[in-house]
Amino acid sequence: MLRLENVQVAQDDFTLNADFTIDRGARVAVIGPSGAGKSTLLNVIAGFQPLTAGRVWLNGQDITDLSPGQRGVSMLFQDNNLFPHLSVAQNVGLGLRPDLRLTTTQQDQVRAALVQVGLGGMGDRKPAQLSGGQQSRVALARVLVQRRGLVLLDEPFAALGPALKMEMLDLLAQVLDGTGATLLLVTHDPEDAKRIAPLTMLVADGMAQAPVQTAALFAAPPAALRAYLGDSVDLPRNL
Repeated sequence: MLRLENVQVAQDDFTLNADFTIDRGARVAVIGPSGAGKSTLLNVIAGFQPLTAGRVWLNGQDITDLSPGQRGVSMLFQDNNLFPHLSVAQNVGLGLRPDLRLTTTQQDQVRAALVQVGLGGMGDRKPAQLSGGQQSRVALARVLVQRRGLVLLDEPFAALGPALKMEMLDLLAQVLDGTGATLLLVTHDPEDAKRIAPLTMLVADGMAQAPVQTAALFAAPPAALRAYLGDSVDLPRNL
C-alpha cells in the first residue's frame, strides 16, 4: 500500500499537495495539465524530489528519508534512459547491478525478461539498432528484472504512434499481471487511462487528488479536467 500523508512540495510559485492512499496491486493513471505536478508527484514517491512537509509510506514503512535506491520503487521515464554505448542486455542488467557484474542467475533473469517483452535473442544489439517500440520494450524489461512492488511510469510511450502505444500498454498489463506490482502511469491521453487503469488521479490546481474510478471520472469530469481535455473527452449531455 502506498500512502502520501499531508505531503507538500513548494518551490518558488509552484505548490503541490497530496494526501491519499493507493492499495497494493492497484493500477492508477495520473492525468492533468502540463506543469500541474504529475512528474513531481512521481519524483516525490521515488525519492528524487524533497518534501516541504508530510510523509511517504510504502507497505507500512516510512520511506520519506530513504534514498531512491532503498525504496523498492522502479521508475521509467519518457526517454527510456537507455545508454547507447551499452548492449540491450547490459541496459536491462543495470536494473540488477549498476556495475553490471551479474551472476549467472542474474544473466538468466535478463534473458528471461527480454523473452517476456518479445526481444529474445536481441541482447547483443545496441539501442540504435532497435525501433522506438523495441527500445521501449528494453526499458520495460529493465523494470521487470527489478521485481519491485511499485512501478512509476512517466509518459514512457508518448513518442510512439497510437497502435504501437496500445501494444505497449497491453504488454505492460501482462507484465503487471505476472508481478502484481502497483502502477502509477502519468499520461496526457484519456485512452491510456481507460485501457490500462481502473483508477485515475487528477493533478490540477496544486492538488494531487485521491484516485477515483476511471470510468466515473471521465463520465462526469470536474471543471479542471474538462478545461484540460477540451473536446477530447465525451461529456454527459447535462454538463
